[in-house]
Amino acid sequence: MEGLHLFSSPLASSHKKGDQFRGLKVEVNSHNNPKMTQKCHNYAFLTKVVDEVLQNLTLVFSVEETLLKSSTSFFPYFMLVAFEGGMLGLLRALTLLLLYPLICMVGEEIGLKIMVFICFFGIKKDTFRIGTSVLPKFFLEDVGYEGFLVVKRFGRKVGVTNLPTVMVEGFLKHYLGVEDIVGREIRVFGGFYLGVMEDEYKLIGGKDHTLKEMFSGVYSQPVGIAGTLKSFQTYPFTYCKDIYLVSEADKKKWHDLPRAEYPTPLIFHDGRLAFKPTPLATLVMFIWLPFGILLSIVRILIGILCPYNVSTPVLAFIGISYCSSNHPSSSNKQDRSNENSKGFVFVCNHRTVIDPLYITYICRMHLSALTYSISRVTEFLAPIKTITLTRDRQKDAEIMQKVLSKGNIVVCPEGTTCREPYLLRFSPLFAEISEKIIPVALHATVSMFYGTTASGIKALDPFFLMMNPWPYYHVKFLDKLPKAWTCKGGGVSKFDVANHVQAEIGGALGYKCTNLTRKDKYLMLAGNIGIVSKSNK
Repeated sequence: MEGLHLFSSPLASSHKKGDQFRGLKVEVNSHNNPKMTQKCHNYAFLTKVVDEVLQNLTLVFSVEETLLKSSTSFFPYFMLVAFEGGMLGLLRALTLLLLYPLICMVGEEIGLKIMVFICFFGIKKDTFRIGTSVLPKFFLEDVGYEGFLVVKRFGRKVGVTNLPTVMVEGFLKHYLGVEDIVGREIRVFGGFYLGVMEDEYKLIGGKDHTLKEMFSGVYSQPVGIAGTLKSFQTYPFTYCKDIYLVSEADKKKWHDLPRAEYPTPLIFHDGRLAFKPTPLATLVMFIWLPFGILLSIVRILIGILCPYNVSTPVLAFIGISYCSSNHPSSSNKQDRSNENSKGFVFVCNHRTVIDPLYITYICRMHLSALTYSISRVTEFLAPIKTITLTRDRQKDAEIMQKVLSKGNIVVCPEGTTCREPYLLRFSPLFAEISEKIIPVALHATVSMFYGTTASGIKALDPFFLMMNPWPYYHVKFLDKLPKAWTCKGGGVSKFDVANHVQAEIGGALGYKCTNLTRKDKYLMLAGNIGIVSKSNK
């Protein structure tokens, strides 16, 4: 590093050829050269450099200052960790909110340490999955498109973060393709986090043991991007030959990163909070919480105790709204409403635990719901009949045939819920048991709490859903499947029928179809295959 200068890099010629961004001389403390003078340039200059040059360089960038639009407050991300952090999550979240004024007063570094202690103390390290299951969604929604375009053009990317690496590692590696992370670890004792963050920065996840070894390899021309001159005085940036600044004025002009530009699609995520928990939004949530709990209980009791013609208008009056469209032809309606007509299978995508209820209310008929591993509480509270399948194809086929002979059924062949605009692979079992198949497209909207979970307590799913001020459903009935497109009537393969119904529902909703399954979701979010344990019921 001794004798290192700005224009010794491949970017030197680009700067010399009429650089419109004037350089700012700064002194950077290096391990080998404590007073190394460099120049800082605006990050926008990199947009004018050809891809062939940047692809041969290593980028060392500040995650918060280079990627995130709101780099001044980490409160929302720590609130997510606190709220989702086990049985004491609500207490942690309330404590963090009450201490927020103090956190603002004591300065960035001390405030960061206070938040780390509140959120991580006593959390078991092996079970902490919030960094991969909850936080990536909110980080992606805060990424600035302009900053992302610059970062992704480099051949190798090293993210430097002030946050604990366990919070950002999943987001950076899985969704943005950042190869290496330089961050701070949280001390562990007996397998539990102590809530105390290490002061020194460590390289995480790379094959190289040190940054020096990393920069001596193929990508040996490190370039640094950060938001303040102070950032460049930290350990990772002292290896950079060129340094660039991202100002707050630049970031105010940034746009959101479009979902279509995500390097890895965001299909699965967990957690109960459906909003970004800023201090004000969190305060509103805690004010609403007592009313929400009471309202949730009232809504559930009305759904259980009152008949459809009474419960539907009453529930609409207290905030539960829905709309339905594209009903099948009138002949099909009459056929479905005829009590003597049996054997209709309503096939729908799966958004929440109460999907079958909305179909039942709209159709004004008694339906049986076929489910996988719902909690005993949900099963007990359900105002319609629920039948649990065994995941044994032969046994499940027998169960479905028996139930279908007595009435109409609702089935969600995805086998699990999906919050994002994607459809998981449809199990083909429904295609074998009937030729009377009616696809139903469901879209659910919540504003405060998600009524689904992969790693939390499933028994609370209906309560959290009903705690939303105005939960909303759009139910779209599609045309009955033509007889020629069924297994029994047209001799079509059960897999082709399932794929066709998935495509029909996906097209009606504007969702993308995938080959992902329930197992894929739970392995990613909860580290299991999705069977509800007794402790989770």
